[in-house]
Amino acid sequence: MSPTPLLDKIHWPHELRALDRRELAPLAVELRQFIVESVARTGGHLSSNLGTVELAIALHFVFDTPRDRLVWDVGHQTYAHKILTGRREEMGRLRMKDGPSGFPRRSESEYDTFGTAHSSTSISAALGMATAFKRSNSGQRAIAIIGDGALTGGMAFEAMNNARNTGADLIVVLNDNEMSISQPVGALSKPLARIMSGRVYNTMRRGGEKVLGVAPPILEFAKRWEEHMKGMVNPPSTLFEEFGFNYIGPIDGHDLDTLISTLGNVRKLEGPQFLHVVTRKGKGYALAEADPILYHGVTPFDPTTGIRPKTSAKPSYTQIFGDWLCDMAAIDPRLYAITPAMCEGSGLVKFSKTYPERYFDVGIAEQHALTFAAGLACEGLKPVVAIYSTFLQRAYDQLIHDIALQNLPVVLAIDRAGLVGADGATHAGSFDLTYLRCLPNMTVMAPSDENECRQMLYTAFSLDGPTAVRYPRGSGPGVAVVSNMTALPVGIAQMRRYGRSVAILAFGAVLASSMEAGDRLNASVVNMRFVKPLDEALITKLALTHDLLVTVEENTIHGGAGSAVSELLARVNIVTPLLHLGLPDRFVDHGDPASLLAECGLDTQGIIAAIEMRQRAMQSLRGGTATA
Repeated sequence: MSPTPLLDKIHWPHELRALDRRELAPLAVELRQFIVESVARTGGHLSSNLGTVELAIALHFVFDTPRDRLVWDVGHQTYAHKILTGRREEMGRLRMKDGPSGFPRRSESEYDTFGTAHSSTSISAALGMATAFKRSNSGQRAIAIIGDGALTGGMAFEAMNNARNTGADLIVVLNDNEMSISQPVGALSKPLARIMSGRVYNTMRRGGEKVLGVAPPILEFAKRWEEHMKGMVNPPSTLFEEFGFNYIGPIDGHDLDTLISTLGNVRKLEGPQFLHVVTRKGKGYALAEADPILYHGVTPFDPTTGIRPKTSAKPSYTQIFGDWLCDMAAIDPRLYAITPAMCEGSGLVKFSKTYPERYFDVGIAEQHALTFAAGLACEGLKPVVAIYSTFLQRAYDQLIHDIALQNLPVVLAIDRAGLVGADGATHAGSFDLTYLRCLPNMTVMAPSDENECRQMLYTAFSLDGPTAVRYPRGSGPGVAVVSNMTALPVGIAQMRRYGRSVAILAFGAVLASSMEAGDRLNASVVNMRFVKPLDEALITKLALTHDLLVTVEENTIHGGAGSAVSELLARVNIVTPLLHLGLPDRFVDHGDPASLLAECGLDTQGIIAAIEMRQRAMQSLRGGTATA
């Protein structure tokens, strides 16, 4: 690691606040270099964190953290914050088991005042804190730091709409790393921000309101003049001031002097304040500045040469989906693709370029994405919504009322199903089988390999009702993908191995480990394919011909696919011992994916061990009964 003499002195924010202001700029250089070298070793989010170095320093320098609350939206921009708050030595195990999370976590540090990883929640949380501070008259401040991408989420606007009514002293910092400021505006914005955030201006502003309040027409004219003058220099201000915020900015988010002066002024102001800060993703690392998307989420790499393309013999499930989408669109002009701000992550880049008129990125607005798809379906189109399992949770009401209830043909291509490794519990798709299978009209599929994923997507598209295909992160077992598309018979499972005594019913990608366990135990193994509808005839037959049925799924056991099997056997009055294997009734932490599966007992050895333990218990029970 490069030498960091200034950073070596800083373990906690109070030590940062003891520095001379002239030392902060060189500290930012050291902190940024440390982040580059650290993330290059561990992997993680890079571009976004390089863009918030000065902002993190300024916030901790100006505010009395942790007494004052910093709420970072999404949270993938908090590495500098973590390093400055006692976790520098732990960064070598970032996102690894028992290491720090890649996102803020209340259980990890008192400086992580609110757990974030899904976007657009910071303003609501900080507003709640600010309202509590007002009630207790504690004088504490709550600051929401939200990115321009997260600001596209409806929740952010709901919170801003409510802020004025609470009367709380809320500060919102917009970390804008997409908009560029022209030179003339940039030259004007710095002094303007200092004026608008200063005590004299705001005292005169409040005094003017009181004086002119006796003459409402004059007061209204004065307000309109103020908005007009600020709008001439800075058009975005009007929007936020309509929500009742005092808008300040935009200012350079890498200019520490301006940041600290402006934040110092804002801290003294009452009511909702909105500070617009412009930063650059990847700041200070040329390769990340040139391609911030490539360096957004990275695996370990050499920082001197940068990320090198990796070739893999096996395509990822995301690639399988992206290729199918383009192939299907070439066949059927009714296909429209929708994503809530996850074009790259969901494999839509090729489609967006090939069929731009049929591609819609609706921003971080999952609720809108599903109802928009429902509207398209009402008019005879065939929308495909590409969405992560964990993000689909945010639009559950729309899934129920706008799609399932109306039985509309919307295809949900659900990526990141099951455990996701380093991103941890906030991004794991642990619950989709549970919350999907309980919905009337839904067809739910879980592919076990790459080719089955392609054929299931085609099957889903061919059905006249809401459908879901859920597939995991990463690559499959390496099964060759057939270019021809054939619809699968709905609700029909596939026998993969005939054995004795034990029948393993595998749902989705856990088939590979289930097959290995079946070979070792001489058990029957079924690729279930469909979670809803189930292959009731096959399950009934297996229950009558085997001593034990074992369901395996990468989903929470509670209410999942195994529960569906239990419900079926109860309904047809068949009493056969059951063993449900799946994710435990807790949030599974971040770590290596293979290790996490083993921890949950979903690897081959875990499946074998669980079955053998159940068999011993059954034998013991039978022996005890016989003795009695």
